[in-house]
Amino acid sequence: MLDVIRLRVLVAVAQHGSVTAAARALNYAQPSISHHIARLEAETGARLLERSGRGVRLTDAGRLLADRAGEIIGRLDAAEAELAAHVGLREGRVRLAAFPSALGTIVPAAAARLEAETPGLDLMLTEAEPPEAVRMLRAGYVDVALVFQHYQQDCDPVPPSPGEDGTRGRLLLDEPIHLVTPLTPLVSPPAPGNDGLSAYAGHRWIAGCERCRSYLIRQCALAGFTPNVAFTTDDYVAVQALVAAGLGVTTLPGLCLRAARHPGITATVLPGARRHVFAVTYGDPPDPPATARLLDVLAQVAGSQPASADAQDHAPR
Repeated sequence: MLDVIRLRVLVAVAQHGSVTAAARALNYAQPSISHHIARLEAETGARLLERSGRGVRLTDAGRLLADRAGEIIGRLDAAEAELAAHVGLREGRVRLAAFPSALGTIVPAAAARLEAETPGLDLMLTEAEPPEAVRMLRAGYVDVALVFQHYQQDCDPVPPSPGEDGTRGRLLLDEPIHLVTPLTPLVSPPAPGNDGLSAYAGHRWIAGCERCRSYLIRQCALAGFTPNVAFTTDDYVAVQALVAAGLGVTTLPGLCLRAARHPGITATVLPGARRHVFAVTYGDPPDPPATARLLDVLAQVAGSQPASADAQDHAPR
């Protein structure tokens, strides 16, 4: 079965004349457009785009599918608008995009509570890092996006706020960032008052996504050094395995350690290093009942999470 989102992407390329313009119209990253087109070509077994100078153009098969896709999507949009006018239909479905560590912790607990307390509510989940989740929110593919922003106390003038250009954010978590090192110490314990990072200035570091990597580099800069980033992966399970193997050190927020904790690592809370997790919606209030219910449950679940990733976690003394 053809994926409707990918059909929308093809229609956007046909309407706007280029991958770049389609990405701008859909609020997608350009690589996402190329990815969706590639997957659609794999599903159909047909070449849909071909290079033309510095741009692209639709093949005969691409034009045929784009024409039919435009008709299908138009009818789907019309049907959704008509059905939404009937009482309660939109209240029965809510779509959520969330980053991996949230999907491994607070989202399942919230989904279970929704199923138990709100029978008939259909929750649809999608994994997406914050930038992609917000693009999906703006494009109307999800109703709520879970995002995060880092915050360094005593350095940043004000806490982060995700609300911009029509989005509204609700703070769910203010969680600590941990220095993650092997269970067998690589260096002597940091002296009193030392933030712990500078003790590992000469070691290899492991970095994650672009946002997390930027924050790590900033933290290290505040500690007086530039980290030697030897490994890059967004998989927090792999990150911990690399640390446990003695291949480097890293920083991770609390949710990553709650989702999965490697027995071969030690996590130390970094003073002043925080990550704020927000549930973001788009448009003017009030939110639809299903969206408002999901926001409330997410806040309840997040508020009931333990303050520390593990009883053995500790802050520098």
